Amino acid sequence: MPELPEVETVVRDLNQSGICGCRIKAVTIKWPRTIDGSTPEAFTEAVRGKTIKLVQRRGKYIIIHLCNENRIYIHLRMTGKLQMHPKEFQAGKHDHVVFTLNSGRQLVFNDTRKFGRITMSAEVPPNVAALGPEPLEREFTKAWLQAALSGKSRAIKPLLLDQSFIAGLGNIYVDEALWQARIHPERNSRTITHAEADGLHRAIRTVLKRGIKNSGTTLGNGESNFYSVAGHRGRNADQLKVFRRDGEPCPACGTTIQRLVVGQRGTHICPQCQG
Repeated sequence: MPELPEVETVVRDLNQSGICGCRIKAVTIKWPRTIDGSTPEAFTEAVRGKTIKLVQRRGKYIIIHLCNENRIYIHLRMTGKLQMHPKEFQAGKHDHVVFTLNSGRQLVFNDTRKFGRITMSAEVPPNVAALGPEPLEREFTKAWLQAALSGKSRAIKPLLLDQSFIAGLGNIYVDEALWQARIHPERNSRTITHAEADGLHRAIRTVLKRGIKNSGTTLGNGESNFYSVAGHRGRNADQLKVFRRDGEPCPACGTTIQRLVVGQRGTHICPQCQG
């Protein structure tokens, strides 16, 4: 599933593509269930003819602001992708929603597994309003994280994956941050010391910034993997220290990296560094 760095990469790509200022001339919906919260007909009527003002990110959501104050909220889920195509583009099997712009270009929502969703609303949807702080913004401070961890009694990895606790983190970057902070993913959040919380705060920011700098993480070569709007692979896989590196030596101590399951999620750790 695309996480904060991958979604941020998509948002930056869209803004750099010159999409802002373009008018949505037509909408073609090939998989109606992609549209959430309204009928495909109502969605099409609401966005057709509207100009795109701004593209932003909130957690793992892509938010397209329209000129009439409506917003299009896009969640890529596991395999969703946004692609920009020229005028001669012909929609393929997994191209479920096509926005034709007045320039003739087409913004396409492609989703192999059909879990992604698109919502149109003038109000902030409840699931977006419920998101926790953005880990790269000022509100995410060391003091906030210290207090938030001590106020919960949960295993640290499932807590960090909870989008109402912190927005945007997923399996890849939580594993990487916990390794960098030398914290076992099953540790109870209340046992995390202030010093460890400071290290975790620093690690979360570091791995996310690295992921953004490298345009996200692409794992494997299948079409369901992450690709940027321009169709490029993320370069961050080579920078991962433990995620999906089970059986390899830990880059810090040489101990064999292990895979375990925490909160029903595959998890990668160094048993020495995080023991």
